[in-house]
Amino acid sequence: MTVTIGRSTKHLVDLINDFQDKGINFVSINENIDTTTAMGKLVFTIFSGLAQFERDIISERTKSGLDAARARGRKGGRPKKDQSKLDMAFRMYDSKEYSIQEILGATEVSRATFYRYLGRR
Repeated sequence: MTVTIGRSTKHLVDLINDFQDKGINFVSINENIDTTTAMGKLVFTIFSGLAQFERDIISERTKSGLDAARARGRKGGRPKKDQSKLDMAFRMYDSKEYSIQEILGATEVSRATFYRYLGRR
């Protein structure tokens, strides 16, 4: 029977560190790793270093991709709602002549968006 305890290298290293903090030793029979020995501790130190390296590489690639997108004129984030539709929705709301459902149907603004912008007003 095979049991997987880590979703990623970082998760596995975090689990092993939590185990060690609680006085629990980890032994992997298949990989012949035993955290009670110097060799087992070395292997997990290497895993920890590799996990940190992996996180740093992902972060660098993300920042690089965002910089490249900005250089091409991309902004990112949620597009702004058409202000004229929002203004119409607020006028309808302030008039108290329309239900929320009628306002949303006439302006094609979602309920969540309407209330989000209404809260900022």
